[in-house]
Amino acid sequence: MQRRFTLKALTAATALAALGTVTGTYAQSNTIKVGILHSLSGTMAISETVLKDAALMAIEEINAKGGVLGKKLEAVVVDPASNWPLFAEKTRQLLTQDKVAVMFGCWTSVSRKSVLPVVEELNGLLFYPVQYEGEELSKNVFYTGAAPNQQAIPAVEYLMSKEGGGAKRFVLLGTDYVYPRTTNKILRAFLKSKGIKDSDIDEKYTPFGHSDYQTIVADVKKFAAGGKTAVISTINGDSNVPFYKELGNAGLKAKDVPVVAFSVGEEELRGVDTKPLVGHLAAWNYFMSVKNPTNTEFTKKWAAYAKAKSIAGHKDKPLTNDPMEATYIGI
Repeated sequence: MQRRFTLKALTAATALAALGTVTGTYAQSNTIKVGILHSLSGTMAISETVLKDAALMAIEEINAKGGVLGKKLEAVVVDPASNWPLFAEKTRQLLTQDKVAVMFGCWTSVSRKSVLPVVEELNGLLFYPVQYEGEELSKNVFYTGAAPNQQAIPAVEYLMSKEGGGAKRFVLLGTDYVYPRTTNKILRAFLKSKGIKDSDIDEKYTPFGHSDYQTIVADVKKFAAGGKTAVISTINGDSNVPFYKELGNAGLKAKDVPVVAFSVGEEELRGVDTKPLVGHLAAWNYFMSVKNPTNTEFTKKWAAYAKAKSIAGHKDKPLTNDPMEATYIGI
């Protein structure tokens, strides 16, 4: 209970400090600038573009209600183009040239870690909307996604349970950067604590934008012959499309080798025939299928906004996902 009150006090203090900054800095202007820092091109565009749109929807909604402190919010959208050093450059531009009050952005932990020293140097504020590996804390960042103890470990516990199939062997398959490697280091220690031997853990990484998963999926099938096996996928971005296509091509069914993903949602699966993939899993804080009035309102708003703005892929088939929800509540 004390922790809850402390968090409330800290949140209130942070909010008041932010309002004070906004009042002082933007008293002479008619708008408060908000930075949107997401890849609109490159390998991560498949995941991040829709977060830009979700942010713009939230900003439009706030402005329709009168804005903040009597001022309208003005979105400043930049494209770091899935280029990690460019994330840092665009952050510096947003803070020093565009004079934004706050930024919403990044997807990968490597982009966030590129941005981190800049926001700390310039005392900026970043809201980060995606699950991450933990082991980082900054007064300049709000981490609104899950850490491994909230997402990865419960998912693996499920796979090891009777209900989840009783997996005894694990393939840790990820994109080669900070989040997958650190999360898998944590998962490897967790699995060992549960009596899983190193010989029953196979760890594989592919670069961003990797597209040929034929050999890797064949290796997974071979490894699975040694006992009940599950795949933990931390593949990010557009590489998910060829990975899941190859799963289907190889006939690797969920009842034999279930795959649980931490970084794939409806958006990444648009271009995939999902019929052969029934039963594979994803673990997130939020799913579009959540049944409650708040989510019903959110999905309806998104559907209307996507149609009005003719957002590609969403105007006819609107989808929401975990990082979109985190972006929206963050704003």
